[in-house]
Amino acid sequence: MPNLMTVLKQEIRRLARSEARSETGVLKRSSAQHRRDIAALKREVAQLQKKVAFLERQERQRVSRPANQVSEAQADSVRFSAAWLRKHRTKLGLSAHDYAKLAGVSAQSIYHWEQEKSRPRQSQVAALAAIRGLGKREALQRLEVLEGQSA
Repeated sequence: MPNLMTVLKQEIRRLARSEARSETGVLKRSSAQHRRDIAALKREVAQLQKKVAFLERQERQRVSRPANQVSEAQADSVRFSAAWLRKHRTKLGLSAHDYAKLAGVSAQSIYHWEQEKSRPRQSQVAALAAIRGLGKREALQRLEVLEGQSA
């Protein structure tokens, strides 16, 4: 009888081990798949962070550099129009003071130019030509940068 008992115990152990192995195998496979997924997501996040950092650097450079640097020699070919200046300033939604900050002149100069009481010098026409292509968002970004530099 002792033989039957040991054989029965061994068989029960073998079956228990086999059952435990099959159950843990599923968990091991799913755990390995989760680890692979996590690693792939980490790589993707790292790649996206690099792209964001690159784009932030580009945007910072674009906003901080002067707009379309126009030399005084090139400004000879640029015509000044008081009506255009007034229309551009109102299109951007800027006050004469803010527009003057962008152009690097005083607010009074902008007012006098718009009223045709005076005309800008050639260097000032170059500054106006440099901000000619600005849109509303870009103008506001440049103002923020200029105010940040002066503060």
